[in-house]
Amino acid sequence: MKINLLSCDAPRPDRRAIANCIVEISPSCSASLANELTDILLEGDAVDIELDDKNTGSALRALRKLSIDYEIIE
Repeated sequence: MKINLLSCDAPRPDRRAIANCIVEISPSCSASLANELTDILLEGDAVDIELDDKNTGSALRALRKLSIDYEIIE
């Protein structure tokens, strides 16, 4: 499943927690790529990632917990 991370509405976003979440939910994402994607997201640009189909529900819950808005692409 592909999702588009739109924005982070947290008053003080935790960069490390967001990067760790991206690494955990996306099977093709390394730690360095997750850090870059986190920076792009927090600057206000959208980021596309692919989720592991087995853990889709828990991945979406983790994103909501971090106040990250997303849309499902496919």
